[in-house]
Amino acid sequence: MKRHEFLKSIGITGPALMAVMASCLSKEDMTIDALVYDPNKRLPDQKGNSTTVSPSELIAIKNPLLKLNLKDVANVNLTKVGGYIRKNGIVVALVGSKSFAAVTQLCTHEPRNEVTYNGKEFYCTVHGARFTLEGKGLNSEGSRGIKVYNVATDGDFVVVY
Repeated sequence: MKRHEFLKSIGITGPALMAVMASCLSKEDMTIDALVYDPNKRLPDQKGNSTTVSPSELIAIKNPLLKLNLKDVANVNLTKVGGYIRKNGIVVALVGSKSFAAVTQLCTHEPRNEVTYNGKEFYCTVHGARFTLEGKGLNSEGSRGIKVYNVATDGDFVVVY
């Protein structure tokens, strides 16, 4: 939890929050590590939350959560539309010809690592919570939505961040 989130959680808001935050700035308050990409590089058949980038832009992503080599036999399911893998608590799916989506494997209905992909949406195999590719809940069990991750690909690698 970041400092400003903590201060808000204990009830410090408005001018008081600004005064406390301004009194002692830290590096985390002033910097954001993010990939800057050209939105014109998005694929026309975009359905998921992935971005097509150059290999050098892919390497520039700081602190990736997951990096997958599409030529690795362990990731063969990501070479056909509708395929998915579950790794390190993340579900990554190929949702279009060159478009990926990624969400947490942990269901928000009840904290179980049972979220998977059925070719059109993410769902929990335990109680049937259903989620869009953008993480919005599709039924009462999925009403809280699910955490969605950014995904970038250069065609050979997929990076979740």
